[in-house]
Amino acid sequence: MSDFLLYEQHGPLVILTMNQPERRNPLTGNTAVSEFLAAIDRIDGDSSVRCVILTANGPSFSAGGDISEMRRQATPEVSEMAIRQEYRRGIQRLPLALFNLEVPIIAAINGHAIGAGLDIACMCDLRIASEKAVFAESFVKIGIIAGDGGAWLLPRIVGLSRASELAFTGDTIDARQALEWNLVSRVVPHEQLMESARGLAGRIAANAGHGLRLTKRLIREGLHSRLDTVLELSSVFQAVSHKTADHAEAVNAFLEKRAPRFGG
Repeated sequence: MSDFLLYEQHGPLVILTMNQPERRNPLTGNTAVSEFLAAIDRIDGDSSVRCVILTANGPSFSAGGDISEMRRQATPEVSEMAIRQEYRRGIQRLPLALFNLEVPIIAAINGHAIGAGLDIACMCDLRIASEKAVFAESFVKIGIIAGDGGAWLLPRIVGLSRASELAFTGDTIDARQALEWNLVSRVVPHEQLMESARGLAGRIAANAGHGLRLTKRLIREGLHSRLDTVLELSSVFQAVSHKTADHAEAVNAFLEKRAPRFGG
């Protein structure tokens, strides 16, 4: 049985739920990273999965790092090199795994997304917030930096100036401001959060699985590649797509004026 992450599958939709509400769903000092990596590997290997929702139980989405772990790291017995390896072998594996997962991920943010909790939301493709959600890139408040990729992720979502304001001040913003700053794509009443996330996931999952995965890969590659490189990769992905059964089904369905029946 999972200690941290609940895994539910409903047809092409997987729901991942962080489930340590009494600790505000921390991402360190527990089995969170290893459970995420196992879930990502499971999703990656299941071609029937077309969309993922990441959410949490309790009043918080994730409070980020466990403060008691930070106290241990500050002791003389733990060297700087040991801490470096803990990051490299621990939480830094999470953004790499989520970045490379080709299935679209929606963060359904139910409450506090603080520090690494904000950053894991930024590792997802889309973010929907409850009206009760709050956000902070709060590392400077405790004298550290974003060790989980936040300095790379956040500016690509909200822009350099706003990312800098969040990171330099450590200020907390509410869901409405997060919407204004494009940190989230929509804000919904708290009780409608999962209904809204499922609705969006359903519209995504209605499409061909290979098309979703390859589209996400192209978008990811576009973040750090030249246009000509992305165009070349697109031609290869397109050639593969034209030969799939789902593409043939979509064309036939369009011509026959009916809904397609994708088989994956």
